[in-house]
Amino acid sequence: MSADTTTSQFQSLADAFADEVVTHSLVTDIALPGGAGTMALITLDNGQDHRRPTTLGPNTLVELGRTLEKLADRAAAGEIVAVGVTGKPHYLVAGADLSATQRLSGQEQGRQMARLGHHVYGLLSSLGVPSFVFINGVALGGGLEIALNADYRTVSTAAGALALPEVYLGLVPGWGGIYLLPRLIGPAKAEQVIFENALANNRTLSGAQAYELGIADALFEGADFLERSLAWAADVLTGAVTVTRPDALDDATIDHAAWDAAVAKARAVVTARTSNATPAPQRALQLFDQGRHRTRAEAFAAEDDALAELIATPEFQTTVYGFLELVQKRAKRPAGAPDPTLARPVTKVGVVGAGLMAGQLALLFARRLTVPVVMTDVDQARVDKGVAYVHAEVAKLREKGRIGADAANRITALVTGTVDKGQFADADFVIEAVFEELSVKKTVFAEVEAVVREDCILATNTSSLSVTAMAEDLAHPERVVGFHFFNPVAVLPLLEIVRAPKTDDAVLATAFAVAKGLKKSAVLVTDSAAFVVNRILGRMFGEITAVFDEGTDAHVADTALAPMGLPMTPFALLALVGLPVGAHVQESLHAAFGDRFHVSANQQRLIDAGRTSLFEKDADGNDVVTDETLALLEIGDSPSTAAQVLTRTQDALADEIWRMLDEGVVAGPEDIDLCMILGAGWPLHLGGITPYLDRVGASERVTGRRFHA
Repeated sequence: MSADTTTSQFQSLADAFADEVVTHSLVTDIALPGGAGTMALITLDNGQDHRRPTTLGPNTLVELGRTLEKLADRAAAGEIVAVGVTGKPHYLVAGADLSATQRLSGQEQGRQMARLGHHVYGLLSSLGVPSFVFINGVALGGGLEIALNADYRTVSTAAGALALPEVYLGLVPGWGGIYLLPRLIGPAKAEQVIFENALANNRTLSGAQAYELGIADALFEGADFLERSLAWAADVLTGAVTVTRPDALDDATIDHAAWDAAVAKARAVVTARTSNATPAPQRALQLFDQGRHRTRAEAFAAEDDALAELIATPEFQTTVYGFLELVQKRAKRPAGAPDPTLARPVTKVGVVGAGLMAGQLALLFARRLTVPVVMTDVDQARVDKGVAYVHAEVAKLREKGRIGADAANRITALVTGTVDKGQFADADFVIEAVFEELSVKKTVFAEVEAVVREDCILATNTSSLSVTAMAEDLAHPERVVGFHFFNPVAVLPLLEIVRAPKTDDAVLATAFAVAKGLKKSAVLVTDSAAFVVNRILGRMFGEITAVFDEGTDAHVADTALAPMGLPMTPFALLALVGLPVGAHVQESLHAAFGDRFHVSANQQRLIDAGRTSLFEKDADGNDVVTDETLALLEIGDSPSTAAQVLTRTQDALADEIWRMLDEGVVAGPEDIDLCMILGAGWPLHLGGITPYLDRVGASERVTGRRFHA
């Protein structure tokens, strides 16, 4: 075999990354049961504990390639009958090493990295003996693509986080994923994994879900996963088990109408969630569409080109900053959080309220903390309705395969309801989710404080009210903390933890520990009106409603921010949260900060008329402002262009964020960025709102200084 057809051709690329934490390929010969023969089992292991996931850098791939080449020689010599791949505990592989990928210099190195992955993974299908991948844990991006390139796959019920997140990260599934997955499970299911899940804040699959989709051929329990996978592989090799894949396709069985439908769905998802403002999803759409017409070699060459080009884009660099520095690092080490050893155990939770938000909170606490959760409300009918909602949501999770029967029964049993707040007497943590009115919340806390222990934490899910004012009449104001979730609670990962002046460190430390247990990313904020996300969105909404009120066409005002690539237009988001809720928040911000926050009289006119949105659908499904609606409104005669609206909004956001930093609302601009990414769907490809405002010049236009050097 010549040097230019072996893994050695990529050694110079690997040499450029001498500091890589290498995931080694450790080989063990396994005598398969039933006399099936010897399997060479590769375990991918970086020698670190579970806090350092295994990743794929150039040196890792070169070592794996050389290992597979040696195993191909052993297969030819008759020493082994199969090759298997699995990972260290909890991980198969967590994907490419993004920090290494970010350091690739130019398109040629990017193309070399793409070709290296294709070369190594291609060896799995050309060993001369069957290849198996046993997905024992996290398998993201290139980690999942290892499995897709093998002949057979098993997955553990304990495996969490299986996904192809590349379009979320500014790339494409470029080591075979975008070509192989639709041919394995069909284009409709593949579209869900590659586009819908990735662009929904990087949603992942459980092992059971991956099996249901057909990504894996067999599903085994985690306790004896490897043992059962090896026995299954032996049965496949001896013919005792025949693997069937009902959704698998080849060139002769492709249904082009179904493929067209999947492409159309993917295009709609990309448009809705990115406003077509970032190149990676567009390139992925091309590869996904054209892959059905290409040979494997042609498709992989196209993937090489796509990766080479995307790795060199500014969007990829800013995405990696947003993902690595913010979502991965900053979120895991919250600035200003107290010593975690101060945290107290939480063994029972109370939820005041039984409406939709309260029900979401009760489900989250019971599911993640597995502790008893008691809901209360003013009458039994409301309580019963709230508990029934939680139980129904648990049933849905069970039906979708997100949880097993035992977990469903356990969660259902943990959530109960009562009208008697005395049931909170032994609770460690009580959170209120009642009407957003200060007097109501103060009354609730007074009632709860009368029955709970002195060390019970009182948390508020307020989105804009003063936590300090809420606690001021209590005997123990130091026990009160803001715990602001975002809706939908199960989806959005941000939790704004609000420290009032008297909140003590043990309470705060417990709040952060609870947030971690809930699998939320917590950011510490001071007690300032609307905290972070709602304050920034409020300033944005204020500018958009103001230009509309001044006379700007509704569609111009609503679409002017399209270059930001926000997941929803301002008026669509306002309709989603509800015009009355939006108006209430805006009025609170206006009361706190004055005329910077425009309160729209036209919005109130819509509310008074019972309207739920500015727009209505016409016969063709287009958004229109009807003549009847216009008759309700008072519109000025000073319209703005889309460019003027965009610049005005950028400058307003830069102004407000500088004010927040000067007030000490958060520790730094990185926390603003993190909050907006995790709580408002700020596009990851923009790398955070403050770097974006620096790049477009808004920071310097407003204050003469940049947020970042």
